[in-house]
Amino acid sequence: MALNMSAWDRLFRLIIALGIAILFLTKILTGRWAIILGILAVILFVTAVAGLCPLYVPFKFSTRKKAGTS
Repeated sequence: MALNMSAWDRLFRLIIALGIAILFLTKILTGRWAIILGILAVILFVTAVAGLCPLYVPFKFSTRKKAGTS
């Protein structure tokens, strides 16, 4: 599959995942919310590192610039 995430999209996801991880590790997030947001943080991290968002694929959506455009 082709990459469909731009650099800013990937950076934004990494920042959100890092923020959730910090809240989790400092024990500000606990209980059910910690689990839910922890899973979300892992998903955001994996999609950011891979550069591919599976939810964008069925809608043929991409934040990445097309080749040859400026």
